[in-house]
Amino acid sequence: MSGLFITLEGPEGAGKSTNLQYLAGKLRQAGREVVLTREPGGTPLAERIRELLLAPNNEKMDSDTELLLMFAARAQHLSTVIRPALARGAVLLCDRFTDATYAYQGGGRGLPEARIAMLEEFVQAGLQPDLTLVFDLPVEIGLQRAVQRGRLDRFEQEHQDFFEAVRQTYLKRAKAAPDRYKVLDAAQPLAEVQRQLDEIFPVLLERSRG
Repeated sequence: MSGLFITLEGPEGAGKSTNLQYLAGKLRQAGREVVLTREPGGTPLAERIRELLLAPNNEKMDSDTELLLMFAARAQHLSTVIRPALARGAVLLCDRFTDATYAYQGGGRGLPEARIAMLEEFVQAGLQPDLTLVFDLPVEIGLQRAVQRGRLDRFEQEHQDFFEAVRQTYLKRAKAAPDRYKVLDAAQPLAEVQRQLDEIFPVLLERSRG
């Protein structure tokens, strides 16, 4: 695969979607083909699974059901969008990927990492992002921002301890593999967060040249 696979990760209210568009604009100005996508979702079928995962429901979803639905959507996403884009040399920017599964289903739900890793290998067959940007901020700030956006989805309605575990899992994974992860301070105003992105943009540009 000759393309560049960049994922944006972080808890609620971290500003990933806004900064995804910012990065895409800079890359396109530099003449790169950019594909924007998200997880769960990214294809019509995977988006339908996303609806199941995010919609509040009177029936409590089992944690293993949640995990399997995440990887079912990911399998479709990989075959339909991600692998074809990388094969033709595009820069693919994805709002969340498997790190989110380790953070939310592993850290938040308490599912064993080994179970997630088994599904990761089965579905991804070794494919990993080239670079993961982790937008980190205190849980209180993130939840305040989420509330300001409007109606909360099923995950956003979780308790604070859940999100503390999500945040710590992200930071633990970033610390364990500093070559792949870049942690940004997302508690800062948007202009400052984008200044942090500007600092690493030359590296993205160089990597996207193949």
